[in-house]
Formats: sequence, C-alpha cells, structure tokens
Amino acid sequence: MLALAVATAGCERRPDVGAVIVSANGAEPELSLAPIVDNDMARRLLTDSVAQGLVRFDAAGQIVPGVAARWIVTDEGRTYIFRLRDTPWADGRPMRAAEVVAILRRRLQQRARNPLSPYLTALESIVEMTPEVIQIELSRPRPDLLKLFAQPDMAIVHPRRSIGSGPMRIVGKSGQITRLRPIPDPDRAADEQEEPQPEDDVLLIAERPAAGIARFSARRSDLFTGGTIAEWPLVAAAGIENADVRLDPAAGLFGLAVSRPEGFLAAAENRAAIALAIDRGALVQAFAPGWQATEDLLPAALDSASPPAKAPWQAVAAQDRQATARARVAAWREAGNDTPTIRIALPAGAGGTLLWARIAADLYAVGIRPVRVAPDDEADLRLIDAVAPFDSGRWYLGHACQTCSEAATQAIEAARLAPSLAERARAIAAADRLLADDVAFVPIARPLRWSLVAPRLRTWQPNERAWHPLNGVRRDPN
Repeated sequence: MLALAVATAGCERRPDVGAVIVSANGAEPELSLAPIVDNDMARRLLTDSVAQGLVRFDAAGQIVPGVAARWIVTDEGRTYIFRLRDTPWADGRPMRAAEVVAILRRRLQQRARNPLSPYLTALESIVEMTPEVIQIELSRPRPDLLKLFAQPDMAIVHPRRSIGSGPMRIVGKSGQITRLRPIPDPDRAADEQEEPQPEDDVLLIAERPAAGIARFSARRSDLFTGGTIAEWPLVAAAGIENADVRLDPAAGLFGLAVSRPEGFLAAAENRAAIALAIDRGALVQAFAPGWQATEDLLPAALDSASPPAKAPWQAVAAQDRQATARARVAAWREAGNDTPTIRIALPAGAGGTLLWARIAADLYAVGIRPVRVAPDDEADLRLIDAVAPFDSGRWYLGHACQTCSEAATQAIEAARLAPSLAERARAIAAADRLLADDVAFVPIARPLRWSLVAPRLRTWQPNERAWHPLNGVRRDPN
C-alpha cells in the first residue's frame, strides 16, 4: 500500500492533500543504537522523528524540548538539570529518568561508535535525581552541550525494544518506505489535541540521491533533503524549477586540509600558494549564486577570545593573488625542484567532478600539477565538507587540523582540557592563530547544503544546522 501511494502521487505538483512524501539519501532505515553514518540522511531523519533526545532541533534549527520539558544550566555550563516530560514510550509505557540515564550512559560508554564522543569527554556523571529529573555533571564547562544532545546520535532509544518516544511513530513500512504519523502532544490535554489528518503523515523514502532528485522532478515527492555538492549538478540536469531549490546557510567547514605536509607542501608559504591560487568567487558561482565563499577557518568568534584569525596570504589583493602564487611555484622550481604534483582527495559524482575542474584549472594556472584521487585514497590535500553539530571553535579546529603543527595540536588539546571558559577561549584563539599562520587548512566556502521543497511545505526554513525535522515540514507542531 505504501509503494502504491508513492507511485500514484500524480504527474502534477500535488495539492496539499495526502501524506507528505520525503526522500533522502540512505539504505533501508532502521531504528537502533548502532552509529549513524553521516551520509545516511534517511536514517538520521527516521531516528530524529521517532526517538527524540533530551532536546531536539525545530524547523529553524533552534533548541526545543524533547524528552525533557525544561532544563537549567549552572556553574558556567558544568551542571545540567533536566526535568522530563510526561512522555510515554511508543508502546505506551511511561518513560522514567532511570531508563533515560541508563541509555545515555550506554551512549557515552560506546565512544568508538558515537561520532560525537570527542566532544563529550567532559561528561563526568549522569544521575537520576527523581523519577522525573536527571542531573548531568561535567568536569569542565560546556555551555554549548545542548546542541550535541539534540543530534540524532544522542536519541533516547530503548536498547531492547528499539523504540523511542516521538514526536512521530511508525505506522507502516514497506522496504525502503516508512510511514510516520505524529503522536499526541504529552503537554496538552486530550480535549486540546487535534486529530491527525492524512496530510500530517510522512512517507520517508530511503534512496540514492539521483533517484530522489528524479522523483521530485517527476512531481512524485514533496521534499528531497540532505543534498550536498556531490549531487548538485543533477538538479539542473533534472530541470528543477529555481523556486523549488532551497539552500541552507550551513555552518561548518568546506575546504582543503593538508594531510601530507611533504615536498612542496612542507613549507607554509607554499601551502599559502594553494590558498592564493583558488578563485573562490568563481568557484561558488559555478555551482550556486547563493553559495557563500569564505577565507576564514572560523565563521565568527564563537567561543574564541578573538575574532577569526587572518592568515598572512589573506592580505594579498585579489588581483595579485594568482601572480603571487605563480611566483612562489617558480621559486620552488628555480631551487632545482620538479613541478609540484599535488594529490587532492575529492568526492565522487558530478559535483566532485565540477569541483575538481575549478580547483585543477586554478592550480594549473600557477604551475602546480594537481591529481585527483578518491576520498579514501592517500592524498596531499583532502576536502573537508562537514556541517558543525554545535557552535564551538574547537570543532572547527579539530576537523581542520589533519596534520597541523605540534603547537596547534597542543593548543586544541588545551582548549578541550581548559578548566574555565576564559582559558578555553584563549586556547581556541591561540590554536586558530597557529592554524592560520601555518596554513594547515585552506578555507573555500561554507558547506553546500540544499533541499528541493514543494510549495505545500509552508514551514520549511533554511538554517545553519541544515537540519529539517519531518514533524515540522508542513506545519508548525507547536
């Protein structure tokens, strides 16, 4: 029946009747405690829909209640106290603080299986205060912890029954298609609840991005979400209307990390030649006019004691940059070295090819011979394309520092271990300055994240998290 509903959705853009049909990259999604692969957007959406965490993100990317109704943060972010909502599990049993505590402890113990573990090392204890209250103690201040707890990786999933507490529940499943329906709001009385309408259901389809884009183009879905640079050229090829293409102002990293500082890349001034050679404006325009280029590693001061550090190469005027890079390469060759050959690991697909064409042309223009390699192959430069799960300079610095200097590595570790927010801020600022001076990372732009959105999804909103919960795509659940 689910497959039939999708197949008969019609060839014209559907009016606001019937279930919302959403497709996202992924294999058949399942709810479990296993780690969620970053590019399996379908599974992330399913987990977020049926197994919320203590808190969650709304359609605007803001923190809202999840399992917890409210919370208090004290002692500069060293103590978090959560009061749980009167929330039942999907099977109707009441959820108790002791169960939530046990699940969270298990999440933290399985550090190798949780991608957020490197940013949760300050968690010292999770205890049940009452059947409705949980207290989390940290050894070091982390005022940004709520955004980590809102990630699907920290969802409250029952370990034996593989169920959550909403805000939606599974009411049907057929292969890679899952039907979801909103559950009653536990904060509202029964006589205040609205009866779910067919339009409130969501059909989540896990499929390859190319299939999802084709489905939307054929007007057989209302939303394709989780698009990246790899699939972007397919949008134009499918003839998608411009009004249906929405870009997120995603916060994160998109640039080239130095993974092997050897040969030509052993010297900071030569790494700077790479940064100078890339024409960021032309590159982003080749993809999408709304895509934002950047030259800074940090998007803002965030929790650093200083504004984003400026690398020395940024002082070179735009019109002089390629000439400066060309002169640096010429000096390398005049010293008796061969033409520099740089292996660059880029994503596969049409988007990776277009990105390669732009970067390769710029590097050839200054005398560098680039070689494209696969994302997992040995490389000199590697594309980092990731949305930040929370707003801390430490996340940016840790991801950008693939092979940065020992001083920068020590500064990043000092930020992790800092006993106060002031010391943490100073360590982050120091690490940012060291990475900028060392040119350990070449920023290019913000991450390119986009969705295809039908007009019936009136509450869809772009946001810095590039995250769009399924219970909020058609109307505001609040």
